[in-house]
Amino acid sequence: MEIFFILRKILIGVPIGFALVKPFVLDTFGYIARVDGVSMQPTLNPDSKTTDYVFLNHWSVRHYNIHRGDIISFTSPKSPNRFLIKRVVGLAGDVVSTIGYKTSVSQVPDGHCWVEGDNTGYSMDSNSFGPVALGLITGKATCIVWPPSRWQYLIPFLPSHRAPLNLSLPVAA
Repeated sequence: MEIFFILRKILIGVPIGFALVKPFVLDTFGYIARVDGVSMQPTLNPDSKTTDYVFLNHWSVRHYNIHRGDIISFTSPKSPNRFLIKRVVGLAGDVVSTIGYKTSVSQVPDGHCWVEGDNTGYSMDSNSFGPVALGLITGKATCIVWPPSRWQYLIPFLPSHRAPLNLSLPVAA
């Protein structure tokens, strides 16, 4: 009879403990997310047969510690129930050359960043909706975790043709 009492406590306690701990872990450290679409090709989902899963690190963005070239996840400014993943091209104060935005250049305001997909022309990004508020950032993609053939850290880089106009940065060619 005593064993049933202990088993009952475990069967009730484990799900409750998991329900309490899981949100803390996910909100504090991060989680694995599926990347859909072609907007970040060739970095993510390099072909139509591959779907990448990335680790979204929440810890690294909790103090808005983002840099040019980072790949971030954020809540869509146009559709709050959707999350997007893009590369940071500009930070507050940067002057960026836009692609199809309402002006040909834009200065990123304080508390915002400019994000773009790597696959220009196939991306819903700052060129569509403008600068993104830092408060909408949910995580930084730090590595591809699936499929195994694509395991790798995502090294931040900024293509030279997308560097802010007011900076002389060492950038990738």
